[in-house]
Amino acid sequence: MSTARRIARGAVIAALYAVITIILKPISFGYLQVRVAEALTLLPILYPEAIPGLFLGCLISNIYGGLGPIDIILGSLTTLAAAWLTYIWRRSKLAYLSPVVLNGLIVGGYLSYLLHVGLFISIAAVSIGEAIAVLLIGIPLLNQLGKLNLH
Repeated sequence: MSTARRIARGAVIAALYAVITIILKPISFGYLQVRVAEALTLLPILYPEAIPGLFLGCLISNIYGGLGPIDIILGSLTTLAAAWLTYIWRRSKLAYLSPVVLNGLIVGGYLSYLLHVGLFISIAAVSIGEAIAVLLIGIPLLNQLGKLNLH
């Protein structure tokens, strides 16, 4: 596949992530969230170019989200790390867990501080919302894309 095509695919993933998150803003931010766009964090299993696309899409979303620099920086870097681990562990079931665990611990941790919510409640709530997005939406999406063979 050409470099231009990989860059384009990464850009489309960034745009999708940002648009989905911003359109669904009421459920995409806060400690009680199901950020539907996080379903896309499984895409590095099929497409390595999804890694920078997910980072950029999350960065744009978090700038728009209004929770400030901590969310912009840590949230975006958490998505980058989760996407990278998903790629590294793409042949293992661990790939499905990296976005859930990292977002639960890191995002849940700082949202507890930012929103003055109990730490364990925030971690649990973010983890559950992330699991819904990744496991209930992301896995079926990944299966459908795998069948299309768009490599």
